[in-house]
Amino acid sequence: MFLLNRNIQALLFISLFSICRIEAKSLTNYTTFNNAIDVNTAYFQGDSMHRLVLMKTIKGDFKDFSMDNLGNLYLIFSTNQIKKLDTNLDSVAIFNDTKRFGDLFTIDVSNPLKVLVFYKDFATVLMLDRQLNIKNVIDLRQQNIFQVAAISQSNDNNVWLFDEVEYKLKKIDNYGKLLMETPDFRLLFNDSHAFIPKYIIDNNNLLYLYHQNVGWKVFDYYGGFKTQYSFPNWTDVSVVDGFLKGHDQNNFFAERPKVLQSFKFTTNLDLKRAKKILVKQNIYYFLTKDGVEIYNSL
Repeated sequence: MFLLNRNIQALLFISLFSICRIEAKSLTNYTTFNNAIDVNTAYFQGDSMHRLVLMKTIKGDFKDFSMDNLGNLYLIFSTNQIKKLDTNLDSVAIFNDTKRFGDLFTIDVSNPLKVLVFYKDFATVLMLDRQLNIKNVIDLRQQNIFQVAAISQSNDNNVWLFDEVEYKLKKIDNYGKLLMETPDFRLLFNDSHAFIPKYIIDNNNLLYLYHQNVGWKVFDYYGGFKTQYSFPNWTDVSVVDGFLKGHDQNNFFAERPKVLQSFKFTTNLDLKRAKKILVKQNIYYFLTKDGVEIYNSL
């Protein structure tokens, strides 16, 4: 009888220990999930649904927009005019040189003191100051670069670009001089259908390239290939403290592959109606046919 009681006690102890481990693991997962919320945007919560409430709509015929790390909003009109708004949404600068360089393709405001404006059809990059005055013009054709898929500012104050003709990632200085380049991607990845990135992101001494059909490819600062992650069909992608972020037509995602963290949530809004979405400090910015809608998260 005494031995039976000892066995029962041992079984009870093992069961209690297992329950404690499960509870501890659940608490750890909850804490980790909410830590992802704190990475830049309060982007992810424990709930699978995120309720958004409309705060304001900036009406206008915009084809794109962006936001710098100081909270300034850059509105790109269909006429190629750029308007800069401060954190109070007051206009503080306007770029009106709308016809000389063709159709504006993209803008990079990761450095508010040096805004990059890229005109793909004419392979031209403008560098603007914080008042949106032209500081420099780089005609990439003079450097024998005729087709560029994407550009990005580098952390060392230069410019990254992807050359679609040579299938190479290149870094140039502020005058267009070639500083470095990778091997031909068709040879690097042994793929006749070469990886051509839509996004180039310079973050924490690594370079992240994204293509919607393939996912991510990561390079070091010397152009050496490091790894790749297959998270296809995202758009409006970003990289924050090791988290790869983006969304599809239904959900938002954050992935940190090195530690196997993966988060997903949706909202009460139809993401398909937005041409572009940015999330900053728990505020959601939706570009629609009517303008830029600004939402708060409850």
